[in-house]
Amino acid sequence: MSLPSHRLAMLLLLVVLLAGCSERTLESPVTLEGDIFGTYYQVTLADPITAERRAALEDGILAELESVDAAMSTYRDDAELVAFNQAPVGKWQTLSAPLIEVLSIAHRVGEASGGAFDVTVGGLVNLWSFGPEARPREVPEDALIEQRLAEVGMDTLEIDADQRRARRLKDVFVDLSGVAKGHATDRVAAYLAAQGIENYLVNIGGELAVAGHRDGEADPWRIGIEVPRDGRPQAQHVLPLHATSVATSGDYRNYFEEDGHRYSHTIDPRTGRPIQHRLASVTVVDASNARADAWATAMSVLGEDEGMALAREHDLAVLVLVRNEAGDGWMSLASPAFAARFGHDRLEEMGIEVADGAAGNVAASDVAAEAPEALE
Repeated sequence: MSLPSHRLAMLLLLVVLLAGCSERTLESPVTLEGDIFGTYYQVTLADPITAERRAALEDGILAELESVDAAMSTYRDDAELVAFNQAPVGKWQTLSAPLIEVLSIAHRVGEASGGAFDVTVGGLVNLWSFGPEARPREVPEDALIEQRLAEVGMDTLEIDADQRRARRLKDVFVDLSGVAKGHATDRVAAYLAAQGIENYLVNIGGELAVAGHRDGEADPWRIGIEVPRDGRPQAQHVLPLHATSVATSGDYRNYFEEDGHRYSHTIDPRTGRPIQHRLASVTVVDASNARADAWATAMSVLGEDEGMALAREHDLAVLVLVRNEAGDGWMSLASPAFAARFGHDRLEEMGIEVADGAAGNVAASDVAAEAPEALE
């Protein structure tokens, strides 16, 4: 049965109007956000896009995040990493390209940091109740710590990147939590670039990657290094970012207390115990967020002196927040590469010292860092 001509005309007009609505350019910036990896993701787009394009980009971002989770989670029974951890010791396992890439980054940072970053530390992380192994939050017995410490070491993990395979030489539990979130940030950034998006900020649980400008023209993206004041986080140091990424590691988020002592989730692979030094937070700026993520964890283990020495040796752009001896204030300290990137004058204005004293020994400020937060 055919429609009367006037009804057909009205129907066609409605279709045209609906199509016009879907193609209407959204007001910039556009924000896509949700939950992933036990934390959050937030992607801000400054490019002009339509509602239809927004939906397609959101689907693509979620697909990238789901792919990383399926490969590198230790909380999913069906994850590729879980299968690798359960494979027979000594037997080569063919792995996906992303998993091999992340294992290779971890191995390089582990070697360069003298073992301060070690993805085979998973058994100790579980023992201290910070991993997927269900345990009460309490200090484990020394004998158990020593037992699992004896199993840790990057020499227990052999990687053949050319053949895209790896094997465990001992029954170690590989935990990529110190690098996988950075890899996910890189993946989302690469996806957006491949889709022709030129101006974006990716934020996955505080790990950031940016490109272009926040207004799509000239204004740089800015991040705020936060401090807790009166129990509420406030941006203390505000830094402009151009085509780079930032990762932060700190001991102030995930911890437990027993008998008045605070135990950080950051485990030193060399001792088998949570870190004990005065370093509260490490922020690393690098083109690769996966690499920045791994280095931030390594620096958190090494502490202020060893960490800054290594930052100078490897020309790493690093900002650390160090507690004072009284424990009621903090000092902001940057590596020479960090000062070169952001400018000595800018750091001096913010009260940030440079590790080699090149910025003029600015007086230490009473601050502490939280994870970087994007400022709009």
